[in-house]
Amino acid sequence: MPSSRRDFVRSVLGAAAGMSVRGVARAESARRPNILFVIADDWGQDHAGAYGCGWIKTPSFDRVAREGVRFTHAFTSNPKCSPSRASILTGRNSWQLQEAVNHYSIFPSEFPVYPALLEKAGYFVGLTGKGWGPGDFRSTGFTHNPAGREFQTRKLQPPYKGISPNDYAGNFADFLAQRPQDAPFCFWLGTHEPHRAYEQGSGERAGRNPAEVVLPKYYPNHQVIRSDLLDYALEVEWVDRHLGLALRTLEQAGELDNTLIVVTSDHGMPFPRVKGQIYEHGFHIPLAVRWGAQVKAGRVVDDFINFRDLAPTFLEAAGLKPAPTITGKSFLDVLKSGAAGIVDASRDVMLVGKERHDLGRPNDWGYPVRGIRTREFFYVRNHEPGRWPAGNPETGYRNCDPGPTKDVLLSGFDEYYRLSFGKRPAEELYHVASDPDCVKNLAADLKFAAIKRELRQRMDALLHEDGDPRALGHAGFFDTIQYTGPRRHAYDTWLRHQAP
Repeated sequence: MPSSRRDFVRSVLGAAAGMSVRGVARAESARRPNILFVIADDWGQDHAGAYGCGWIKTPSFDRVAREGVRFTHAFTSNPKCSPSRASILTGRNSWQLQEAVNHYSIFPSEFPVYPALLEKAGYFVGLTGKGWGPGDFRSTGFTHNPAGREFQTRKLQPPYKGISPNDYAGNFADFLAQRPQDAPFCFWLGTHEPHRAYEQGSGERAGRNPAEVVLPKYYPNHQVIRSDLLDYALEVEWVDRHLGLALRTLEQAGELDNTLIVVTSDHGMPFPRVKGQIYEHGFHIPLAVRWGAQVKAGRVVDDFINFRDLAPTFLEAAGLKPAPTITGKSFLDVLKSGAAGIVDASRDVMLVGKERHDLGRPNDWGYPVRGIRTREFFYVRNHEPGRWPAGNPETGYRNCDPGPTKDVLLSGFDEYYRLSFGKRPAEELYHVASDPDCVKNLAADLKFAAIKRELRQRMDALLHEDGDPRALGHAGFFDTIQYTGPRRHAYDTWLRHQAP
């Protein structure tokens, strides 16, 4: 028995000499759980073995799913790093976050974050890798990243260019070594992978077969794209490797089964029509949860889980009430239910949306979108269809990370280019149950007119309940939010570099 666990049992026995073995077990189970939150940067929902993917190997994630619960319908309300992570930390939907609705903005101080609430309640809290960001949190009063105090000392030699030298698992071990005796912990392990850039061709050089890659329907069957996806696969597997090392560290410390382990990603892969775009593969994310005997293992749950539901779940698991600002709903009851399939029938809808992500349009304009996802359909309202959804062509379509796949799609103005970069109609409707790639827009089909109207009305009603400024007629607020990042790709920067 590891020393920390042995010391705990001895203290219980010393405090109650006549306690039975069963009583000791009850006392141990009553301990406040540790929380390990593992979040990848730009990892798509269907790119794990537990979700049926054969060309990306994720044995550690698969283990968490096998020994815990795998969720099939987990979503972020905004598929970009900063707003997605802000939703996790605050328990609020993206449009409820004031400036934090946008990428590269400030982090408002009005909304308590769950790591700080847990720390106030006696948890030892830390972070390694990527927490909230990119953006500015210091000007609003935070002394460290909202996700926790940083543990970034340990470094390693990465196997490929583009992979961070951060030794995530090693820094987690250092964090545990500094934990006060008997204090529960909350740790955010945020990898920088599989965010671009990649070492081009690394997947093929590692012996991976491009023919095994499963392409979405919005990409052509192109060798460069297949190779690019293999490079992405190597970085997903790097994330999984560190997850496995973190699990081993918990086992060695005797803390594995008293730790609520949540593994996910902030949004979909950094490829055209995915990251930063309001389509299924952008906001549908992987999610697996393990918690020892507290959770019946091997279950697959189909309830809709919103990223804003994570904060209240962590707080409830720690025996705390959610902050009044939290609008998400704890799914601890779903985790502990022992049931599979649809556990809570009321969890059947998801709202998504965005305002401005990256620069590249006149006046720093964004591309405002709202959408509603049900079990069968996905309805989208593009509020400014005259704008370019991925950014203006002359500034380089900046709301799409550069890479070989982007280059291929921009080399020919065909249907594949249109799907990723072309202008979009005001309304889109997809039958995601049969068209998860969202390539067949049914919005103009009269057979679906009633469904479209019903979804639009339901979305508007829910956004009103959420206090969305755009739904309440105050959309002008979103154009006042300052971009805190570099302006080298801004439209005004591009204009200054044009010949007179």
